[in-house]
Amino acid sequence: MKTTFTARHFEASTDLQNFCRDSVEKLEQFYDRIVMCDIILQPTPSDDNPQQAELIVKVPRKILTAKESGTTYEQAMHNAIDVITRQLKRYKQKMHATN
Repeated sequence: MKTTFTARHFEASTDLQNFCRDSVEKLEQFYDRIVMCDIILQPTPSDDNPQQAELIVKVPRKILTAKESGTTYEQAMHNAIDVITRQLKRYKQKMHATN
């Protein structure tokens, strides 16, 4: 799986980048045919959840996306991973049902 990392309007630390990449790699335990994953982190104007994480996961014949906010980038990333995990499980069930 190819992974790209983008930090918009701020400089992401190496620890944050590694955390995000490690989190995304764990998605392969739910579906092993992930082609590519884009991680986009950016600040938001919201006072309650000032950090936002967006995941774009490309699998055969479909693109799954999740955009979640949180008080920290780690929390936002964790929320986005949860959403993508559910989408991957649903996608995998549909693919097995059609075969």
